[in-house]
Amino acid sequence: MLSINPENTAPKSNNSMNHFAKGVQMSLFELLEIEKSAFGVETEKIQETYLYIPYIKDNHFQIQNRRYIGSKHKLIEWIFSIVNKECEGNSFTDIFAGTGIVSAIAARHFQKIILNDFLYSNYAIFKAFFEKGNWNQNKINNMISYYNAIKSKDLEENYFSKNFGGKYFSKNSAKIIGFVRENIERIKNNLTEKEYYMLLASLLYSADKIANTVGHYDAYFKREFIEDTFLMNPIDSIDVIDVEIFREDANLLAKQIQTDIVYIDPPYNSRQYSRFYHVLETLMKWDKPKLHGVALKPAPENMSDYCRTRAKRRLKELVTDLNAKYLVMSYNNTYNSKSNSSQNKITLEEIKKILVRKGKTKIFEKKYRHFNTGNTEFKNHKEFLFVTKVEND
Repeated sequence: MLSINPENTAPKSNNSMNHFAKGVQMSLFELLEIEKSAFGVETEKIQETYLYIPYIKDNHFQIQNRRYIGSKHKLIEWIFSIVNKECEGNSFTDIFAGTGIVSAIAARHFQKIILNDFLYSNYAIFKAFFEKGNWNQNKINNMISYYNAIKSKDLEENYFSKNFGGKYFSKNSAKIIGFVRENIERIKNNLTEKEYYMLLASLLYSADKIANTVGHYDAYFKREFIEDTFLMNPIDSIDVIDVEIFREDANLLAKQIQTDIVYIDPPYNSRQYSRFYHVLETLMKWDKPKLHGVALKPAPENMSDYCRTRAKRRLKELVTDLNAKYLVMSYNNTYNSKSNSSQNKITLEEIKKILVRKGKTKIFEKKYRHFNTGNTEFKNHKEFLFVTKVEND
């Protein structure tokens, strides 16, 4: 369980957000530094004193144990140092939730969490880690033990092994992964909803860990031999007080929800996540689509406008429609990348112009090494965080 509170107590309902480690309360946010960014806007730097202390359960997957482009796991302390200083409230919305790591930490501070992502694979993970519901630990462990005892030589070829075996996974691992996915669907009626998604998430994390890729599924390594290393582990579910989980277009959801804080982390460039993680999408949806090309992708779906030229207009609409007290938005400076696919669709200055119309906006920056799975070179890479205090008309 991801936690920074060893007493596992509920977040306080008032606006203070105190952090504890080994029983000692820590003071926060002692230093702010304002400087002129190389990108032409005034930014602030913050001394990171937030205490992110994950409690790791052995032989279990934590929510951050995925390879995912744009994951904010290594920026958590910086992000929440700023959020805790600049924002107040009891509800937190992660409207482009991705891996869910930001919500996992927010769950330790806020009474209510709202998660949203249009990828079904991410939605399944949210249901597994965050959804409140009945589940039996022994039942989950017994099922996983059964799956780990399976020998590929005893299995017939299946959809997953025929398409992805010898490419994204070894032939034997792919046969087991496909059998497990088919079996989970077959026994679905004997599982609670929580158990169903917990098994799916365990399968996804276990498969992703051994995938023959650089971290996404736009391509695989061409190798004569891929080692058989599939081993399934359970996930470590996260305790939440109140949670809502959506799989919707963020711009449509913005018209439906009311929240204190919204964290906005949209795609920055033309790389469509539904294409980068198509293997995991297929594994979770189990719709067995017809696949095309060397990368074995299904027909395009869930293509985000934030990866297209209309991204600026869509962000403006989103910001306008959000009913929140604070908007917190992440951004990284790949706008001038030599790779067209890596270039941001919206500039730093354009984002600032959109947000200041909503209220007083501060910009924080941090040097950060970009997660690069290809050959694109990023120099002087920085991560930015916008914080807007909404001014009601």
